[in-house]
Amino acid sequence: MRKMKGAEMKKLERTLDHIHKTLQESFEPTELVVLDVSESHRGHSGFQDGGESHFDVTIAAAQFAGMSRLAQHRAIHTALGPQIMDRIHALALTCLLYTSDAADE
Repeated sequence: MRKMKGAEMKKLERTLDHIHKTLQESFEPTELVVLDVSESHRGHSGFQDGGESHFDVTIAAAQFAGMSRLAQHRAIHTALGPQIMDRIHALALTCLLYTSDAADE
């Protein structure tokens, strides 16, 4: 496995942090995990040296109540905007509905 240089790591942190910050501010989730999984796609379409091409997001938010999965994904894409969506190749989303019942368990 290739070791990333400092500039590559900072670039990676900025995109990951930007996605996390934007989703946190937009949805106030009870759970939010953002992972850069780009390295596992090395050699595949859209892979970029240094990462920032493939992300997995798990998010739980009350705002998803009553929304279809497609509407949830569109809301996330809209929140991230073209600045991020045009720069990355893949965004895998797992959207969970936060309920107070889940918090009581």
